[in-house]
Amino acid sequence: MNFQDIIDRFDAQFVVYIVAFVGVLLIFEGIRQMLSRSENAERAKSRRMQLIQKGATTEEILKILKPTETRSFVERLPFVGDLPVVLRQAGITMAPGAFLVTCLAAAVVIFVIASQFFIPYNAALLGVLVGIVLPLLQVRMKRNERMALLVKQMPDALDLMARGLKVGHPLNTTLSSVANEMADPIGSEFGIVVDQVSFGDDLTEAFRDFAARIDQEDVHYLSTAIAIQHGTGGDLARVLNVLARTIRDRLNMRKKITALTAEGRLTAAFLSFIPVMIFVAMQFLTPSYYGSIADEPQALPLGIAIITLTVVNALVLRKLVNFRF
Repeated sequence: MNFQDIIDRFDAQFVVYIVAFVGVLLIFEGIRQMLSRSENAERAKSRRMQLIQKGATTEEILKILKPTETRSFVERLPFVGDLPVVLRQAGITMAPGAFLVTCLAAAVVIFVIASQFFIPYNAALLGVLVGIVLPLLQVRMKRNERMALLVKQMPDALDLMARGLKVGHPLNTTLSSVANEMADPIGSEFGIVVDQVSFGDDLTEAFRDFAARIDQEDVHYLSTAIAIQHGTGGDLARVLNVLARTIRDRLNMRKKITALTAEGRLTAAFLSFIPVMIFVAMQFLTPSYYGSIADEPQALPLGIAIITLTVVNALVLRKLVNFRF
C-alpha cells in the first residue's frame, strides 16, 4: 500500500475536523500562555527586572509596561469599552483590537466545528460563549487577582520605603529598592514610577499616573500622601507606616467579611446561574423543548420578561451579598 492509498482512505471531512480541532487548540494555547505568564523562581522577581537583564533601555521598558494612552475604537464598543483598561490592569500588553480579533477567530472556528454536530443556533451560542465570553471573563478574573495581589503587597512595600527613609535614604532610592526587590505586580508598577522620574516626570505626577493606572483606593491614598509630603514636607516615614498598618487592618476586615458572607454569596451564585445553565442544557440536549414554541406569538414577550427578571434577580442578589469596605 503506497502513500496515496493511505490518504485516500481518510474521509475529507474528517481531515477538516482534525485541522480545525488543532487550530482551536493552538488558539486557546496562545490565549492561555498570554493570560497566565508563570514566573520562574530562578528569574528576576518582576518583568521590569527581566527586561533590564535582557538589555532593554528605560524608554523600551516604558513602551512595553506603560504603553502610550491612545483612544482606540474598542472603547466605543458596547460591553467591552473598558477592555483597554482591564488588559492594562491585568498586566497584559496585547493590543485590545488584537485580543478581540483573536477571540472572534476562535468563535468562528468553534462555530464551524460545532455546526457539524448541533443546529446552527446552538453552534453560534457555543462559539460566542467559548470563543468570546470565556476569554473576556478570564481576563477580568486575572485583573481582579492581580489588583488583589498588588493591594496585598502594598503594606510590605510601604514598610520597606519607611525603613529606607528612617535610615536617611532619599525617596527615589526607597522607590528603587521596592522596584528591584519586590515581585510583580508591585515591583514592575513601582519600577514604572522610577523610570518616569528618571525621564524627567515630577514625582507627584508619576504617583498620580500610578494611582490612575491601578485605580485602587489604597493606591490613591499613597498618591495623596506623597503629594502632600512633596508640597508641605513632614515625616513621610511615619505616614507610610500608618498607611501600611491601615491597609493590613482593611485586608483582615475584608477576610472576615468574606468568610461571614460566603454562604450568601454561594446561594446568590446558584440562584443566578441555575436558570442560565438549565436553558443551555435544554438547548443542547433537547432543542425541540423550546424550539416547538418559538413561533408562538407569546414566545417573544414571555422570553423577554424571563430574561429581564433573571437579570434583575442576579443584580439584586449581587447587591445584597457584596459589601464595599
